[in-house]
Amino acid sequence: MSLKSFFDYLEIEKKYSSNTIEAYRNDLNVFSRFLTDEFEENNINNTNYSYVRSWIVDLVNKGISNRSINRKITSLNSYFKFILKIGLINENPLTNHKALKTQKKIQLPFSENEMSNVLDLDNFEDNFTGARDRLIIDLFYTTGIRRIELIQLMISDVNINNKHIKVLGKRNKERIIPLIDSTINILNKYLLFREELKSDDTFLFITKKGKQVYEKLIYRIINKYFDTISTKVKKSPHIIRHSFATHLLNNGADLNSVKDLLGHSSLAATQVYTNRSIDEIKKVFAKSHPRNI
Repeated sequence: MSLKSFFDYLEIEKKYSSNTIEAYRNDLNVFSRFLTDEFEENNINNTNYSYVRSWIVDLVNKGISNRSINRKITSLNSYFKFILKIGLINENPLTNHKALKTQKKIQLPFSENEMSNVLDLDNFEDNFTGARDRLIIDLFYTTGIRRIELIQLMISDVNINNKHIKVLGKRNKERIIPLIDSTINILNKYLLFREELKSDDTFLFITKKGKQVYEKLIYRIINKYFDTISTKVKKSPHIIRHSFATHLLNNGADLNSVKDLLGHSSLAATQVYTNRSIDEIKKVFAKSHPRNI
């Protein structure tokens, strides 16, 4: 019963997305099975820290990364905080837990040239698929929306006359993002091709079969077009979102405005993007260092 109450709490009070709640559910289910198999303990509420420590060792031995383990422990910690709050336990077994050390990931954004090259008209076929793929990449770059936000966009969220889209972000927070003229042109072309499919689906982005696009398809689209113009190992919607923020900031955009466009709840999350690209740093260094003048 406490698990169901916890998931209701995440959905109703915390307003977490269904994907986030499912991740929490999976983590708690895996840990519960571990308790049963290793300690013959069928009640997760009877957990002590030695059980958690044993699970961490088991995960490490299975080759799970420290970053993934920390995320799983965060799920457990959230649950124990919840049942402590409602009085089902007297102490959180993770109170003194320290997260495993992780290497800081340095994810470089695409350069402005890379983005310009990939969005070149010649890269896209003059048909429904080409128009859709170009709009997907363009929207990621010109609006900075998240992958799931793009997938969930409805036709009714697009306001061409007022040049903006309405996005439902994390914790069901709505925000309005302006559209530039070039994006509207790409959008109009896609809508013409989309109309020919005669799909009843109300989502903006659909497959050739008229169904809503899905995450794996989005990743395939990104990799298909960026493989030809970028040597970066990781190519994803988030890297394009990173590029959107970095390029705005490099060109003098206000940090608070970028925060609002990205849908961040605090400036701390946006400040990740204030570090300029390596190329930008090299240019400044070469131009300014006294030994190079």
